[in-house]
Amino acid sequence: MTVSAETSASELLRLLGAVATTSQEAVAAAAALFASCVRDDGVIQAFGTGHSQGTALEVAGRAGGLVPTNRIALSDLVQFGGEDPSVLADPMLERRGDVAARLYELAAPRPADLFVIASSSGVNSSVVEMAHVVKAAGHPLVAITSVRHSQGVPAKHPSGKRLADLADVTLDNGAPLGDTLLPMPDGTSTGAVSSLSAALLVQMIVAETVRLLLDSGTTPPVYVSNNVPGGHERNLKLEAHYEGRIRRTAN
Repeated sequence: MTVSAETSASELLRLLGAVATTSQEAVAAAAALFASCVRDDGVIQAFGTGHSQGTALEVAGRAGGLVPTNRIALSDLVQFGGEDPSVLADPMLERRGDVAARLYELAAPRPADLFVIASSSGVNSSVVEMAHVVKAAGHPLVAITSVRHSQGVPAKHPSGKRLADLADVTLDNGAPLGDTLLPMPDGTSTGAVSSLSAALLVQMIVAETVRLLLDSGTTPPVYVSNNVPGGHERNLKLEAHYEGRIRRTAN
């Protein structure tokens, strides 16, 4: 296979099509949890580290997405938890399970809140420990991960569990082991995919959630772009209902 823009597009579209087709049952199950959370006045709490932060951003606070959403990030330890900024310089931070309970505490979720945890590998201790904390507190949990990658590497959490082992619903982003599609002559590969396929899954869930809410007679609390006339003002009114429960930060 030749490495090029054309082959990258072709392989990505092939994989995205497969993910869309094979994930319909899991998307429907996740959307049912999302819709129930919205109707019960809950907030959808999204957590991811590394590039999976992009998946959390896809869930929380974007145009076309649901308003009752909150992104949990490792940077919350500094921004809301008062820790020294130097803690974020630790390249192993996402592999530390001890941060999960503190991040959960800082988010201050309510019983009706739903959690979405994204991790393509599904084995780093911070995300697996967060899943343990979430389930111990009784919250529903949706995982977005690569089943192939997760099963192909050793578990790192002391429990021996992976993210998918703890979730109520698992969505497989279809990424291969190593998260790349295009082999190179030296035996390595390029062409990352998990960010795109995870974003696809999130948008499928949101669309199905909106359908379920409309069918039940509930007006979906959906953002419009702040960059259209009146959008910012409209969004502020919707956010006011969740004051103190959702955070919109750039970090």
